[in-house]
Amino acid sequence: MLKNSARINISLFIAFIACGIVILSGCIKRKIKNIDSRGKNIICFGDSITFGVGVKKGQDYPSLLGKMTAMPVINAGIDGEISSEAIKRLKTDCLDKNPLLVIIEFGGNDFLRQLPLDETIKNIEEMIKAILARGAMVAIADISNNIIMSDYGEEFKRLSEKYNTILIPRLVDGIITSSNLKTDLVHPNSTGYEIITHRIYRAVLPYINQNAILKRLRG
Repeated sequence: MLKNSARINISLFIAFIACGIVILSGCIKRKIKNIDSRGKNIICFGDSITFGVGVKKGQDYPSLLGKMTAMPVINAGIDGEISSEAIKRLKTDCLDKNPLLVIIEFGGNDFLRQLPLDETIKNIEEMIKAILARGAMVAIADISNNIIMSDYGEEFKRLSEKYNTILIPRLVDGIITSSNLKTDLVHPNSTGYEIITHRIYRAVLPYINQNAILKRLRG
């Protein structure tokens, strides 16, 4: 039988190889703040796109993401919410839910109501700082495209680089302009939400996997 020290060395070797595979695969693009998060839940914090307006319960992207990741995913989306309203429930709906990762998806309603962009970005920046201080990773969902909200997209990228968060670019690109992928002028249908889920999954999976490796190393 292997001694305890031998078992530990083998475990470390396996973890080292696993980390190397992840890095060499090119999936880990840059260092993400709180990659060693001790949290448990993925919190999807957003507006109607997160809530799942336009589809039945279970067809929203947080539900689909939970099935794809086999992890606990909480839908903390509220239809019609603007960023300044969301800050008021950040503690109860995110920070107090043992977050591993929080996916922030806001800006659409701020844009529709013609609220100042700098106020929206300030609000989202406040969310990011609070979540990072809680010890969770952050992913910013960029809902801009080439037609509308391009200035939002630039700001989301800047925030992501400043705070070392995951960035999910052009989340609704090709959906918002396709009647075959929407139930109304704004909201995706079931196929549209499946596309959104796959985009989010591809963006966050490398970091979730790296976090799992680090947790195993800690024992």
